[in-house]
Amino acid sequence: MPVESAFKAIESDENVLQKHVAFFDRNNDGVIYPWETFQGFRAIGSGILLSSVAALFINMGLSGKTRPGKKFPNLLFPIEIQNINMAKHGSDSGVYDTHGRFVPSKFEEIFEKYARTNSDGLTADELNEFIKGNREPKDYGGWIGGFTEWKILYYLGKDEKGLLKKDVVRGVYDGSLFHKMVEEKEKAKASKKKHIDKTLNCRLLGSEKNFRRRPKAADGVKGCSRHEW
Repeated sequence: MPVESAFKAIESDENVLQKHVAFFDRNNDGVIYPWETFQGFRAIGSGILLSSVAALFINMGLSGKTRPGKKFPNLLFPIEIQNINMAKHGSDSGVYDTHGRFVPSKFEEIFEKYARTNSDGLTADELNEFIKGNREPKDYGGWIGGFTEWKILYYLGKDEKGLLKKDVVRGVYDGSLFHKMVEEKEKAKASKKKHIDKTLNCRLLGSEKNFRRRPKAADGVKGCSRHEW
């Protein structure tokens, strides 16, 4: 689903990693459960299968890391947002520092180094090269985490030309991308409903006995064209 580029600058002293994940805290209690992750993915337009797999993968992978000092795992796999910086995996871009803050130089480095076709975004091949370039030796967990995150982002955020735009990537770091995707999904849904309602109304008008007897009246029905009735 193409996403328009319209994101605000990220302040470097903010804990943007917390803002990134806060979108999935659907009841704003500071804890993210698998069903909330599922709901978040559905809200941005992901299918049921992808949302289910993502919810299990993310919560099972991050829950324990965000709950330091707990002897036993919680089988509901909650993610505690206040400790999300502890869940940072290896083999990543380094755009988040150890405290969850945004590092502008690391962000710019992604595109300076890999965006050769278009300086404003990454193609599928360039993204693959970027993912491979982040890999640290024998850090298999980090490899899987990085690959999964970026592939999902590319699937959801690429434009009609298959380009993952720089502003879209910036938006995902502080979570503003997710809110924008929900907005655009709602707009598309409302537009589709409006079109369906209009078509149905025109067809109802076109089926009326008096309306059929006077076809010229069709042109006088506001918003209706002949192919709609």
